[in-house]
Amino acid sequence: MKRLYRSSEDRMISGVCGGIGEVYGIDPTLLRLGLVLLGLVTAILPMLVVYILATIIIPVGPLPEE
Repeated sequence: MKRLYRSSEDRMISGVCGGIGEVYGIDPTLLRLGLVLLGLVTAILPMLVVYILATIIIPVGPLPEE
């Protein structure tokens, strides 16, 4: 079972969407677009609060080995 981490490679702001995309096999760009649409529909504040909470709660993933 994979653990949920914020992505250390695929990140735009804090890596939340990249981490969720890695765990569930979804393109992080689609998740980001979904968050933008959700923010537009819900007047941005609830989506912003959830994203900030996810950034605080979800730990940063290990760095990839080179």
